[in-house]
Amino acid sequence: MLEVKNASKVYGEGEAKVVALNNVSLQVNRGDYIAIMGPSGSGKSTLLNIIGGLDRISGGEVLLDGKRIDNLDENSLVEIRRRKIAYVFQQYHLLPSLTAVENVFMPLLFGGTKGDSLEKALEILKMVGLEKRANHKPNQLSGGEQQRVAIARAIINNPSLILADEPTGNMDQKTGADILEIFDKLNEEGRSIIMVTHSPEVARHAGEIVFLQDGQIVNRVKQKESVKQPAVKK
Repeated sequence: MLEVKNASKVYGEGEAKVVALNNVSLQVNRGDYIAIMGPSGSGKSTLLNIIGGLDRISGGEVLLDGKRIDNLDENSLVEIRRRKIAYVFQQYHLLPSLTAVENVFMPLLFGGTKGDSLEKALEILKMVGLEKRANHKPNQLSGGEQQRVAIARAIINNPSLILADEPTGNMDQKTGADILEIFDKLNEEGRSIIMVTHSPEVARHAGEIVFLQDGQIVNRVKQKESVKQPAVKK
């Protein structure tokens, strides 16, 4: 499904040169749930951003479903992110003037899909337990509820790969556990998940932990078998 081949990322030149990634290779199959761990500055978020096309690699390749995506133009990358890759960030990035359900169906409108957008958004909100908060704006929702809206927005286009960067970083233990339960269910449905985290407790939900240090993979720990599921239906 996803393959990162000898990916490198270098910022700056000369004495200001910083090697954020150094020949990193990673293969992700359908149904894999991978946690990426490592100290600050180890390259975790850089790797995630390269996989999602938010940052450009300095060397190597990134392939999705057998096709290179690291050399695509921005319009093509936007289309890939719209159809196949979803992002969930530590910050929720909800539009404050819109209700929860309006935030969720925005990707459908940007993609040119209208019709049953509202009904589909309500269905996704119900899946994350927020159907009763559909008409509330972000400032009327708790942090955990806002993250549920962000997750609903991310998955409304049925992505096969979910990238999550510290999605429970701002939450208390109970709220974080509720969010992780949603990710567990998404993985059980066959979606692949790559999650950056500092928390060993969060990482225990993954099937494999990949440890980064100084821009390189230094260890991989298999925790459980990947979910064996068919491709996510479009």
